[in-house]
Amino acid sequence: MSAFKPGPHYNNSAMMMDFYEMTMANAYYLTGQKDTRVLYDMFFRRVPDGGGYAIACGLESLVEHLLNFHFEPADIEYFRSKGIFDEEFLEYLSHYRFTGDIYAVPEGTIVYPNEPLIRVEADAIGATLIETQLLTFMNHQSRIATKASRICRGGRVIMEFGSRRAMGNDAANLGARAAYIAGAVGTANCLADQKYGVPALGTMAHAFVEMFPTEYEAFAAYARIYPDNCTLLIDTYDVLHSGLPNAIRVHKEILEPMGKRLKGIRLDSGDLSYLSKKVRRILNEAGMEDCQICVSNGLDEFTMADLVLQGAAIDSFGIGERLITAASDPVFGGVYKLAAVEENGELVPRIKVSENEAKTTNPGKKMVWRLHNKDTGFAICDVITLDGEEIREGEPYHCVDPRKPWKNIVVENFTATRILRPVILQGRLVQPLPSLDQIRAYTLHQLENEVWEEEQRLYNPHQHYVNMSRDAYDLKMRLRDEHHTR
Repeated sequence: MSAFKPGPHYNNSAMMMDFYEMTMANAYYLTGQKDTRVLYDMFFRRVPDGGGYAIACGLESLVEHLLNFHFEPADIEYFRSKGIFDEEFLEYLSHYRFTGDIYAVPEGTIVYPNEPLIRVEADAIGATLIETQLLTFMNHQSRIATKASRICRGGRVIMEFGSRRAMGNDAANLGARAAYIAGAVGTANCLADQKYGVPALGTMAHAFVEMFPTEYEAFAAYARIYPDNCTLLIDTYDVLHSGLPNAIRVHKEILEPMGKRLKGIRLDSGDLSYLSKKVRRILNEAGMEDCQICVSNGLDEFTMADLVLQGAAIDSFGIGERLITAASDPVFGGVYKLAAVEENGELVPRIKVSENEAKTTNPGKKMVWRLHNKDTGFAICDVITLDGEEIREGEPYHCVDPRKPWKNIVVENFTATRILRPVILQGRLVQPLPSLDQIRAYTLHQLENEVWEEEQRLYNPHQHYVNMSRDAYDLKMRLRDEHHTR
């Protein structure tokens, strides 16, 4: 058997799959199930960091992947080299295109555990082969967006500085995009700006200061070159006895005579709370109340909360590795589970039953609704229904809390919105995707106007209710009980 190696620079995203997807697809072809329609749900089981909400991100990447899904001759030859795949199946794959349907929550939607974020209805082979790449896009970008939202909480000015600590180029670029959607004002990453339009920001490193004979000369050179946007890094040698005095001197001697102002200073080491307060007092005494203080150095939402409690005088934050890697809890944990299989022209519900009740899936073709309080606009709960069900406004709605099914849940005075929406139908994009800034505005609007402040707490947040319709819950219990008696 010959090994096939197309080279390290070859990159067809259709090949981003687990090997078992190919063995399953080959078996479906050989057992006559290649055209059988199936339904899969992508969802996640818990919010990372013990948070109260997550942000669904990555849909644009997935859509581009599916619209261009194909196998190159090099891919077919690679599979042939494995010696286990049927030749007719490989010929079938050489012409395969994704022709299924994708329903999804809009990118940037606030989401909660156990509700479908994406619903895939397609032929068995297509639905199988897209699993890994779908989860790769959604898990990574949703995780970074969710982490960034926690860090940006309260309107903090956050710059994403983590590219050099990211797990590769894609993680850096798509992570910067996800962070911007969730509230970051920009990124240090030029490629993320070029590719996606995330504003690139940055000034200088310690190396720039060290290149000059003195710190003052470095600051002076920078101020002369960038007088309209001058931020100086003042901790290369000594913040209070060198960096800050030199920054003030440059402001007075170089920028003020030009009619300009020092925009800011940055601290990247030391006790950021103590130093920021001292720096702020000295800047104010120098008549530089408008000079901003930016800090960086291993920060996340937890250390930032401590800085706020200590009264730190900080205007903006540069967040690196702990954002771009979501270091405190790096796995989003989204899964992709079969929910229905076509039999005699109809989709018949399927269920995965687990000893761990939390891993027992919700069967059938479903819709997700969000119920908002009609007066305040804030979300009351989400409801998972069977796809054909309606939730009628203007009358009390009875639903089931699957964690506490004995409770009598009645929702009143609400508006009801389907949040799973068609994106791709029969392999074709339904409508143009929103711009990056439209997605960002949509996300931030939800956080400000629809998500309760209690859900946004860093510690012990309120848990949003994800209920089920009576029919959806009864279907799940019936299928679970049937499997227990087999």
